[in-house]
Amino acid sequence: MHSLFSRIFLLFLLAMTLIVGSSIATTFTIAARDREAESPELQRRPSLAIQASEILARGGIGALKSWLEGNRNVPGDRELFVVAANGQDILGRELPESAARRLALLGRDPLPGNFRPSRVAPQIIAADGAVYTVLLTPRRPSVFGALSLPAISLTILIIALVVSALTSWWLAEHLTAPIRRIQAGARALASENLDVRVSAGLEGRKDELAVLARDFDAMADQLRANRSATTQLLRDISHELRSPLARMRVALGLARQPPADFPRQLDRLEREVERLDAMISQVLKLARLHGTDVLLERERFELDEVIEEVVRDANFEGAMKNCRVNLQGATNAAVLGNRELLRSAIENVLRNAVRYSPDDTPVQVLVARARSGLEILIRDHGPGVPPADLERIFEPFYRVAESRDRDSGGEGIGLAITSRVMKAHGGCAKALNAPGGGFEIRLSLPETAIAV
Repeated sequence: MHSLFSRIFLLFLLAMTLIVGSSIATTFTIAARDREAESPELQRRPSLAIQASEILARGGIGALKSWLEGNRNVPGDRELFVVAANGQDILGRELPESAARRLALLGRDPLPGNFRPSRVAPQIIAADGAVYTVLLTPRRPSVFGALSLPAISLTILIIALVVSALTSWWLAEHLTAPIRRIQAGARALASENLDVRVSAGLEGRKDELAVLARDFDAMADQLRANRSATTQLLRDISHELRSPLARMRVALGLARQPPADFPRQLDRLEREVERLDAMISQVLKLARLHGTDVLLERERFELDEVIEEVVRDANFEGAMKNCRVNLQGATNAAVLGNRELLRSAIENVLRNAVRYSPDDTPVQVLVARARSGLEILIRDHGPGVPPADLERIFEPFYRVAESRDRDSGGEGIGLAITSRVMKAHGGCAKALNAPGGGFEIRLSLPETAIAV
């Protein structure tokens, strides 16, 4: 079992089994050894009850009391009593409960002679007919019998301490080692050390702590990727802003030189300001898509109406190069989401398709219901994208051809916005080179996005 709970349970079960098994084995071993050592001695000496009967016959009750006083502690683990007919010990000692119960089981039928053997306790009879019962009771009554012997108790205690100590040490080390490593990794992350990893050495483990360590490494990888992406995004934004600012400085410089063509330079400045404004709007939209309130403003709308509207606008832009956008199919479904964001996502892809398609070539937009939800396929007949760049085109400011995108006015943010909008709605955006030439992007929405 790979569960940490199962390991702890089985480990403690095994430890307790070892303790109990060792205790039982020790008990039987020591008890058997003691019986073997005492057996010859018990066989050689006469029974204590027979000795008591002989003392009583020879010297009477006084001699019996003297004998009992000197021999009541002869058995090491038992105590000897001689009880009169009134139920009291002849030395005046208080009887244990076990001795009283044994006396109650004795029969009262008189037997001839001085000695009466019994399964419960032997009886002896004085010359005057008084009956006395000889009792041997445990000195420390215990339901565990031989377990009360000092040697056995000490041995069991030592075994329990050793097994528990070794088991507890291994378990504590097994549990705390990865925890300490994760703790050190968390401190390293807090110190901006994103290269730290904690799952090394835990590859063979599949319990909760090992899974936690691997999740920690995945989190560290994601944090490192996010920081790299943020750094790259800031670098790209700085680079993109520098170009129109540089052109604005040139226009200002030309405006100051006589003879200056002020209207022309002002037009140039206005275009650069508009480009800066558009770029900043795109960057703000991209940043908004990172927030938690992206889809707070949800509404129910017909997706086919949005697609038809985007296609009409694209046909208007494509008329200058005789590029016709053909719409095929329909979803026949209402979507619950952010209408403007989805419109912007579809528009970004379709405008790119029109922009990079050769003159006099069509752009296809295929819309259909799929088993997993809704799909929108946009295909152009342009040069396509190198296979190595298919995944990267959804990164902010990434360009397949730097000069081509700048000449066409693209900032490299549109497809990044499209990808994040689709993810925000539970869908995705995928790019691939179409068979026979051209380039296509597939936008997918899950079944959960369809309004009931």
